[in-house]
Formats: sequence, C-alpha cells, structure tokens
Amino acid sequence: MNALTFTLKNPLQFSVNCSALTPDHLANKSAADIANIKLTYGNSAAFVGDLFDINGDDATHIVFKNASNKLNYIGAHMTSGKITIDGNAGAYLGFTMKNGEIHCTGSAESYAACNMVNGLLKIDANVGDFLGAGSEGLRKGMRGGTVIIKGNAGDRVGDQMRRGLILIEGNAGDYCASRMIAGTIGVWGKVGAYTAFNMHRGTLLLKTMPALHATIQNCGTHTLPYLSLLFKSFKQYDTQFNQLSSQRVQRFVGDAAYKGNGEVLILNA
Repeated sequence: MNALTFTLKNPLQFSVNCSALTPDHLANKSAADIANIKLTYGNSAAFVGDLFDINGDDATHIVFKNASNKLNYIGAHMTSGKITIDGNAGAYLGFTMKNGEIHCTGSAESYAACNMVNGLLKIDANVGDFLGAGSEGLRKGMRGGTVIIKGNAGDRVGDQMRRGLILIEGNAGDYCASRMIAGTIGVWGKVGAYTAFNMHRGTLLLKTMPALHATIQNCGTHTLPYLSLLFKSFKQYDTQFNQLSSQRVQRFVGDAAYKGNGEVLILNA
C-alpha cells in the first residue's frame, strides 16, 4: 500500500479548510468518495478532486505535495495515523490534535498546535504566532503532546498552555509563555519582550538570558537534579536540546504580579 497523497494542482487564490482530510475521516473511503468531499474554499466550496490529484490508498499515512500556506486546519482533530506535508502549511496546523504525528517540511502559519491534546507535531522551518496557544474564544492552550520547531516561532508561544512540551531550536517572539498554566517550553535561540508575562506555572528553558520584566524574580543559581530526567526525555527527538547535560541553572520565578509560580531557567549546555 502507498501513502494517500494529495498533490495540489494549481496555486490557491483563497484558503482551504483541510480538516476533513485526516486518517480518521478518510479510512475505508475509495478514491472517488474522497474526490467528492467538499472543502470550504474562501467563502464558497470546492471538491477535493478539483483542487488535488489523488494517489495511493493507505489512509493511515496522508501526504500533501506542493503544499501551500493557504491549506488551513491540516490534521485538525486527528486521533491516529501520520500526515506529511511536503512544503508549507497554513493556519491551525494540528488544531485540537488528539494523537498521531504531523511532519511539515516547510513553515506553518499562526495557531499551530493550538488546543493540542496529544501526539507529535514537527515543523522543519518557521511557525507563526500563538504556537501551542488557545484559539479564539477557548481559554485552553495546548493540553498535551510534543511540538518540535527547527526554525523560529512568532509571538505568544504557549499562551495559556496547560500541559505538553514545545522545543524551539531558533528564536521566539514577544510574550513567550504568556499566561502559561503548566507544561514545558524550551527555546535554544533568543526570546522577545515580555517573556513569561502573567505566567502561572510551568517551566521555560532558555539558552540566552532575556530582558525580564520587574515582576519575574531572580532566585539565584541552583543545581536541579530533576533536569537530568527532563533532558533524558529529550533524547528521543533529533534537536539541539540533546546537548544539554548540566543541571546548574540560573532560576527566575513569576509572574509575581499574577501570584504566579512559573519558572524561567537559564541553561548551560
């Protein structure tokens, strides 16, 4: 069996809602049935067969080729299987993802992994704002799973994040870990302004000392033995975080303005 492959026929003028194209929804469907599925295209609708060439028959592994940043909601609500995106992805990649694996070889737009529950999301290039955050109207960010970003991330990484792991090899924008409730975020590069703004709990791992605001309190230098277990858990992912070994960190706690107990740890390799 070959992976079920959707090859975009032509450049898209409008955004497409791809939430129907997941292993869960396409299991046991014929190529003809899949081609006749209607997708929201801009403010109208289009058949899958009009937008994509369809090949393969293994719906447990779905591949998007010639992928565009106008393909929104790829992998939304998926509970099993694997999706590979050969190119870029649009907004809401992995929205409320409950299990399975998504691998994007390019960049993704805003709200990737928002409301994510479980599974693995890997993005080989950059990602937009609100990675692992809560979507509009829902005060629950990422609730589990793992996100690996090889490039840079935009603003509000982990906003209202409740559980899970985000590892970013590049830089992150402003308000990283804002309103974070629990979970772990690691940033190998630099972070922007207002890091840990209104942070409740959780852990933010940084390689570079940020300009923290006054309500993030310096607790001094500590040796934290639990970090050896945390670093060991990173070994299963091919990232720069595999280099970490030292348990000696500079520790900050806050946000005190919000009576928060989150921790910001400045790491040594």
